Amino acid sequence: MAQFLLKTVISALLIAGASEAARRSTLAGALLASLPLTSLLAMLWLWRDTHDPARLAAFSLDILWLVLPSLALFVVLPLLLRAGVGFGWSLTGATAATLLAYAAGLRLAAVFGR
Repeated sequence: MAQFLLKTVISALLIAGASEAARRSTLAGALLASLPLTSLLAMLWLWRDTHDPARLAAFSLDILWLVLPSLALFVVLPLLLRAGVGFGWSLTGATAATLLAYAAGLRLAAVFGR
């Protein structure tokens, strides 16, 4: 249980750090948020828990297949906001577009053997 709490605290501090940095500078916050910190932490935790190189390699490739569709959020959200759509609707639309992109990405991954 202590290990889970440590993972949670470290992960939460990184997310809070990115949002605090963005209040001072959107570019600094974006830099911190764009780093693959979540992936790196997940890989570290997975390695620490399993020491399984095959599982870690598969995990890394699975992340690659899902990073590309996740970019839809960062394309659709600013387009909707700049078009004057309210934040809630923009976030909903961007999330829906991202879910559709994930579905397409998972289908492509299945076609290519993942």
